[in-house]
Amino acid sequence: MRMRWLWILPPAVAATIVWLSAQSHYPGGIELPPPLDKVAHASVFGALAWLLDLAIQRNRSDLPLYRRHLLVFLAVALYGATDEWHQFFVPGRSCEFGDWVADAVGGALGLFLGSAQLLVTRRLGPLSWSLGTARRTDSKRDLILVADPHWGSELTGLEEATARFPAADWLFLGDVFDVWVGMPGLETEGQRTFLAWVDARRAAGRWVGLWLGNREYFLDRHAARFDLMGEGIGGTLEGEALTWEHGDLVNTADRRYRLWNVASRSGPLWLLFRLMPGGPARKVSAWMERKLRTTNTAYKLAFPREAFRAAAEAHPGTTFLTGHFHTHEVEANGIALPWAHEGRFMVWRKGRVVDLVLGARQEAGDWR
Repeated sequence: MRMRWLWILPPAVAATIVWLSAQSHYPGGIELPPPLDKVAHASVFGALAWLLDLAIQRNRSDLPLYRRHLLVFLAVALYGATDEWHQFFVPGRSCEFGDWVADAVGGALGLFLGSAQLLVTRRLGPLSWSLGTARRTDSKRDLILVADPHWGSELTGLEEATARFPAADWLFLGDVFDVWVGMPGLETEGQRTFLAWVDARRAAGRWVGLWLGNREYFLDRHAARFDLMGEGIGGTLEGEALTWEHGDLVNTADRRYRLWNVASRSGPLWLLFRLMPGGPARKVSAWMERKLRTTNTAYKLAFPREAFRAAAEAHPGTTFLTGHFHTHEVEANGIALPWAHEGRFMVWRKGRVVDLVLGARQEAGDWR
């Protein structure tokens, strides 16, 4: 739900900062000797960053976390970046380097504290975004569901399923490749082949959606090539009783992963990849892939049944889907889809999820 009134708060705080900066002393004769004056700078600019981030997040659902945070940080840090810019707001008052550092640090801390809830709760709106259309032109078409194929160079099962079901739409629920970093020079031949397949399906009039998982990073540059791209929670199709997310954020107890998830989708990591030469960047990407295989095995081995049920029941009247767990599980109105690593795809057909192969011949594969 949009909250446009939040746009009032950042300008109000910014105007207060400008007014205070123009005074020879603080109201009431308050004096803040160093380093308390720097603490005051950091606190006020932290509040400004938090409010600006909150206003953008509550009114724009199309900006990934890293873009939103970079935008806010630049806006906050720019105030004291140069003496000329500072005096544009406060004529006659020179910019001090220490003040600017305090402003920048405060802005970063404000963004960090505003994201703290992402580590422990299911209130994941600040992490979630989507671009495109959530409505299919023909909801009666089969919707092929692909969860966690973890492809490398070979797109196992894709060509066969396309040939067998040419009229179907497609929804990929994340972890399409072992690791996919959406930076120029880092994408593989297999990923380029997949994008060409997406282009061909859409040119044929088919709907193709991609919901990012824990192995996709910074793919929003490709959003225009899909009918729908999103991340986090809140995946849905208008007019159809189907909701989804990748599944990696279902278990709120896995705080170690939550911290990694936020850090790995942050503005600083995006900047690092953008500035890093291609060779080292590819090595970092390969290292990330190896770490993703082995980290937090205790949480990966056990299906979080209670947390999954709670996530599903938060979407009553729908079929709630996830991938991520590499196992078929059914809880309440929720279905965790099986691993598509060997080309096992499912299909949303007439309000039910069925095995793509079995569903073509019989109803034995009906899961809901």
